[in-house]
Amino acid sequence: MSPNSSKPLREVIRPTTVIDAPRLSSRLGVDLTIVTETFQHTGSFKLRAAYNVASHIPQELIITASSGNFGQAMACACQLLAKSCIIVMPDTSARVKIEAVREYGGAVDLIDIRAQSRKARVGELSRQHPEAYVAGAFDDPLVIEGNASLGEEIAHLDCDFDVVVAPIGGGGLTSGLITGFRCAGKSVPVIAAEPLIGNDAARSFRAGHIIANEREPQTLADGARTLSVGEHNWPILKDGLTDIIAVTEQQIREAVRLLFSFANLKSEPTGALAVGAVLGNAERFHGQKACCVISGGNVDSDLFRELLG
Repeated sequence: MSPNSSKPLREVIRPTTVIDAPRLSSRLGVDLTIVTETFQHTGSFKLRAAYNVASHIPQELIITASSGNFGQAMACACQLLAKSCIIVMPDTSARVKIEAVREYGGAVDLIDIRAQSRKARVGELSRQHPEAYVAGAFDDPLVIEGNASLGEEIAHLDCDFDVVVAPIGGGGLTSGLITGFRCAGKSVPVIAAEPLIGNDAARSFRAGHIIANEREPQTLADGARTLSVGEHNWPILKDGLTDIIAVTEQQIREAVRLLFSFANLKSEPTGALAVGAVLGNAERFHGQKACCVISGGNVDSDLFRELLG
């Protein structure tokens, strides 16, 4: 990708990749279509959001916190737009994601989340750089708007899905999908899939108000290690989601293996959450025409080998 002078989002992103997966469909008992962002620039859907943010604000410096995918997407967007960014990342983040942020020219600020939260560190940096724009990885209207582009792409596929299943952490992807479907005039049930050990979104959905985790859940799905869904995302999620399914760590592992073995697709654990949700709820999805959104494929090689083992 070469530098540009603020091209429109659709001229920067790659159209999503659609995969028919007959072997995986047979294995799961579902008429399954995979929509994968693993081949998106930076390896996940996050470029849609990051570029939309960076291209719409006047600030030249952006500060954000990320487990990795939003961070490297923001670094890439800033590189394209000749801007700069500081990315606060847990020191437990996947090395491949830390290295990618640096390769795109972003400054990485590693923290021990047991000693200091991402939010607190971003606050410190924003006071040091008052001229900067503080970008939320999911809780920002510009993030939702960028991710809506994926919903619109899915809506315009020549498919009548009974359900779309997608990962949820902070809610930026799922609120974007719902928004994109609405913009396209399409009514599609959306089910979110999240790690069981960090099921704040499911608890919030049941309660009717946001409930936060006490600490970042140390799930395999590092992109879902969030404390709660975003304030901007919540109104869209509570009215637009059909359900939220909690996925066990073992189901996440198995979903990664199934995608590799039966669809020839490398997914990171967070990206495999949708398939994990279908895997763990076979009777519910049996015979349905389902679209599973695979949100990204950035995973350390050692972890990926261990998951496949």
